Amino acid sequence: MNLAQLNVARLKYPFEDPRIADFADNLDRINGLAERSDGFVWRLQDDDGNAVEIRADADPMIIVNMSVWRDAESLERFVWNTVHKQIYRRRGEWFGAMKDQHLVMWWVDEGYQPTVDEGMGRLEHLRARGDSDFAFGWSHLPHVKLWQQARCA
Repeated sequence: MNLAQLNVARLKYPFEDPRIADFADNLDRINGLAERSDGFVWRLQDDDGNAVEIRADADPMIIVNMSVWRDAESLERFVWNTVHKQIYRRRGEWFGAMKDQHLVMWWVDEGYQPTVDEGMGRLEHLRARGDSDFAFGWSHLPHVKLWQQARCA
C-alpha cells in the first residue's frame, strides 16, 4: 500500500498578485524536490506541471495539492526534513487560516492515482467523523512524529 495525501489552502491574494510571487516562484523547485525524493510515487499536476489551476472547490482562492508516497516515513521526510519545511513555515504570508481540517491522508493500492474528487471526499469524511482508516491526519500515524514539532494538523 502507498500513502495518498491531499491538502487545500485558501490564498490570501489572487495567484498572480505580487504578494504571492515568492510562493509561486518556489513551486517548481519544491515540486522537483518532491519528485526526486526517496519514496515519491506521483503528484497531481496540470499541463504546466503544477496544480494551481486545478479546482477542488468553487472558491477560486482554494488551491489543492495531492501526492502519493511509498509510505508515511517518505512523506514525513520530504515535508519536515527538506527545504519544504522552510516554505511551510512561511504559509501565513500567502494563505489564510483554515477553520476546518485542510490535510487528509489515506492508503491506496500501489499504482493507483487518486482523483481530486476522491481526495475532497476523504477530507470531508475526516472533517465530519475524525481520524479513521478511511481518512486521517498525522496523528493517526503513531510511528511518525516530526509533524508534532511543527504543530501541524
